[in-house]
Amino acid sequence: MAERPEDLNLPNAVITRIIKEALPDGVNISKEARSAISRAASVFVLYATSCANNFAMKGKRKTLNAGDVLSAMEEMEFQRFVAPLKESLEVYRREQKGKKEARKDKDKKADSEEQDKSREEDNDDDDDRMEEEEQNDEEEVDN
Repeated sequence: MAERPEDLNLPNAVITRIIKEALPDGVNISKEARSAISRAASVFVLYATSCANNFAMKGKRKTLNAGDVLSAMEEMEFQRFVAPLKESLEVYRREQKGKKEARKDKDKKADSEEQDKSREEDNDDDDDRMEEEEQNDEEEVDN
């Protein structure tokens, strides 16, 4: 686990980007406020993880899954976030499925190109053999 409490904080760059996206243009935030938000976000993540872990343990599992996190959000009385989280999860799963299919298509295309090259090389080898045989036949006829 973490040696110091600061080790559990989320990266400042990530927190700053999230804050900038949430605030209207022209609004600034002090370093102290950014630090407080970072600590609060870290505590929230740790609490949500702990609650989700309880659901995984009840299911006799060691791996947390999306269902555990959604159940934890309801238990923590953040029901209003459950629907948007489910939507985001569906979008994420569709994106991952699309990437996986694209990767399969790319692999299939690469495999078929390799097979085509292999066939071309085999055909070239066959052509070379046929030419050699024809030359040998011509040499035998000449002798």
